[in-house]
Amino acid sequence: MRRSMSVEARRKTDRIDRGNEDFMRMIVLIAIAGLILAGVGVSMAAESDGRFVQDRFAIGFWVDPPADQITDARYKEIADAGFTFVLGAFGPKTESDVKKQLALCKKYGMTAIVRDLTNSKNLPNTPECWGYYIVDEPGAGAIPSIKTRIEELRKLRPGKLAYFNLNPDYAPLSVLGTSSYDEYIKRFAEETTCDVLCMDYYPMLTPTADGRDGYCGNLDVMRKYALQQNIPFWNFFNTMPFGPHNDPTESHLRWQIYASLAYGAKGVLYFCYWTPRSPEFPKGGAIITAEGHKTRHYEQAKRINKAIGNLGPTLMQLTSIDVIRIKPGEDSTEALKGTPIKSISDGDYLVGVFKHSDGRRAVLLCNYDANYGMWPTVKFDLPDDKVVEVDQSNGKEKIVMDDSPDTPGLQLSLDSGEGRLFLLPATRI
Repeated sequence: MRRSMSVEARRKTDRIDRGNEDFMRMIVLIAIAGLILAGVGVSMAAESDGRFVQDRFAIGFWVDPPADQITDARYKEIADAGFTFVLGAFGPKTESDVKKQLALCKKYGMTAIVRDLTNSKNLPNTPECWGYYIVDEPGAGAIPSIKTRIEELRKLRPGKLAYFNLNPDYAPLSVLGTSSYDEYIKRFAEETTCDVLCMDYYPMLTPTADGRDGYCGNLDVMRKYALQQNIPFWNFFNTMPFGPHNDPTESHLRWQIYASLAYGAKGVLYFCYWTPRSPEFPKGGAIITAEGHKTRHYEQAKRINKAIGNLGPTLMQLTSIDVIRIKPGEDSTEALKGTPIKSISDGDYLVGVFKHSDGRRAVLLCNYDANYGMWPTVKFDLPDDKVVEVDQSNGKEKIVMDDSPDTPGLQLSLDSGEGRLFLLPATRI
């Protein structure tokens, strides 16, 4: 059609086309500019908000190496054991020690929560500095001062964590400063506006004292208020003999960690790494002795941390939906109704139910027995070839494998205290 137009008509049409092209380019540029400004606005809002956002699963500990042991060899030792961050509440004694600690964490791919040994304006602000230690086991009376410090640090060091650790539920109410443990956690979660909830609980795991249910009850309170505030929670667990506590076996360590994961914890911390010199800890049985020697717990922690570290990226994508305890002799079908598992053979289990950020469903099946292995027969609500497991040896997803093909049904092997993580499509049958 254009070939039959006059020269003037073609020129007029060309001007219109060029005008349309210019207009479209302007619209695109405006749109791009809008996106850029929106991004800047989000960034500025995040910076002005100043809140810490956890970007990796946390594997840490209480009692870092002393000041004279802030060395390359010691921090390589920590990293080799699979720890992802150092809580520097004990070792550094000077600003120089803190800088050295951060430099070694950076070298070995870890982060650190450091002691505030300087004027606040001189607090370290490097990427490997995850935040700053405030206080351990405060009562509710400390809430106003903790809130003030959190607000100060958000302004001074946006994006860094103002870290504190809370009491367990067996602390006396006079220490908690509230009428119940639920109120204690609720007040700290809501009133301090903290970015991470953290507590310690050291269950008795002896033939005559079983603290597993109490441990899980404490985790349940943490889970409730972490979900309510949309923040992660971490917890300390016992690694050493002290007072009436026995020296945990590897399966005891494993049970404490996987139970925490079943409740949705985004961080686990060993008590302790370096053995404190104190009459309270005469047996010297932490991961490293007071003299600097590895105990059997070092290799145990290394094995467990490797597995948890490989699960970490997936765990960080999960939101807790439910936690179910199945006791021996109970009807698992009824207890598991609405979860990705239809039924499980008789045994003692803890089941964490989650939603993945990509919409998939997830379930962490844990052996609740800290001393003996289990071989449950599990029926998922989808065919087995639709179920994947996160491989703890490498973090990759793989189709679930029958651990005993000659036995009817899907058999899964669970070591004492162990958990296994499965992912299923969003739609069930």
